[in-house]
Amino acid sequence: MSLFRTLTSRASTSRTPASRASASTSRPNAPLTSGGRNAGAAERLTGLLGTVLGGPPPVRLRAWDGSEAGPAHAPVVVLRSRRALRRLLWRPDEIGLAQAYIAGDLDIEGDLGAALSGLWKAARETGVRPPTLSVAGRLRAAATAVRLGALGPRPPEPGAPRARLSGETHSTSRDRAAISHHYDLSNDFYALLLDESMAYSCGYWTRPCDPDYGIADAQRDKLELICRKLALTPGARLLDVGCGWGSLTLHAAREFGARVTAVTLSREQRDAVEARVREAGLTDLVTVRLCHYRELKGDPGGYDAVCAVEMGEHVGDAHYGEFASLLHAMLRPHGRLLVQQMSRGANAPGGGPFIEQYIAPDMHMRPLGDTVNLLEGAGLEVCAVESLREDYARTIAAWHRTLEERWEAFTAMVGDATARVWRLYLVGGGLAFAERRMGVDQILAVRPSPDGTAALPASLAGWYDLGARR
Repeated sequence: MSLFRTLTSRASTSRTPASRASASTSRPNAPLTSGGRNAGAAERLTGLLGTVLGGPPPVRLRAWDGSEAGPAHAPVVVLRSRRALRRLLWRPDEIGLAQAYIAGDLDIEGDLGAALSGLWKAARETGVRPPTLSVAGRLRAAATAVRLGALGPRPPEPGAPRARLSGETHSTSRDRAAISHHYDLSNDFYALLLDESMAYSCGYWTRPCDPDYGIADAQRDKLELICRKLALTPGARLLDVGCGWGSLTLHAAREFGARVTAVTLSREQRDAVEARVREAGLTDLVTVRLCHYRELKGDPGGYDAVCAVEMGEHVGDAHYGEFASLLHAMLRPHGRLLVQQMSRGANAPGGGPFIEQYIAPDMHMRPLGDTVNLLEGAGLEVCAVESLREDYARTIAAWHRTLEERWEAFTAMVGDATARVWRLYLVGGGLAFAERRMGVDQILAVRPSPDGTAALPASLAGWYDLGARR
């Protein structure tokens, strides 16, 4: 985060790592006497944070020496050791902060979401950008770091795996590695996190205030809505690009009798979908392919419907026009396309450093209108757009509750560091949708016939009577 970069920019450049190590070990129990006499670590750090923000910080700090300072009723940030500060000196950015949390050197008592939201709100309101401290302020920050014994060798990386990709961005091989990093964590992990449909995308919450209505209901209603928008009927041919663990593929085949070609780049997902198709007795209706979307060369114009549910984020900006043209080519005239896709502002198109390194590398999102223009530029006619932004905040909240309720099972499966990565990911992602820093939409398009007709129904009301088929 930029406020931590501001606090540490002077200290991280004023000495070499070797000289920092010497400073940290020469007087490990030196008295804390900068600012107020005998001030504890928390008081010192709260003072620096207040200087950056221009007012009281939105969190309360508790340091390794037992000291505590900050607003009485704010979420408590716990610095368990000097190593938390050392991580921020070596990485004075979002990754340094995230790694301190993942490693357990830094923790939050109370509501993690409230703490993150408060920090982001304070940064927005004050316009914090490095450097915002005066020269005297930077010297004070450096001196405080020395006195607190926070200087020293680079701490080891947390135990959670980071994506380490090589090659040309969005080449077939690099895309395969990026998808594998996220989706091949293990089928058992996602089965523990998701509902029984294994839908790993935004649900459609038709009764969010009903206590008996939960994530499984919202996912079922989402799958039903997509199939209705695509006008699936028995025997209709559906291409499911980026099929995940097969939730839509299975629903379309089982409930609508569609003949589905499901495509994924993840071997773990391919194996899981094939097993689920066999178990459901749908092998005559479903074909599963392990391939890149660029390899979809056969049968152009042969599909009645195509869907890409939260897959377009992995395509990349430079290749999205090509992707849209391929989707157009796979459809017959009057065939329908359903794209469910996340969006971000033009100035923040990626997922951010933490997401890129620990969760989903090489993601790219754009404003909704830009995606609509790209689809129409490929010859498709966009017929309907529906925002699900608030639905995603509810969906992610449900996944987060599952993570916390099954915490011991998750840590036994993937380790504490990876579980903490996912906690940070889900909380941060939920806030991004709740606070309108990200969006997600269902975009329905059609390939018009040569004479310009789209063959849409006169009314779209039939899409939304989701209880009619139950």
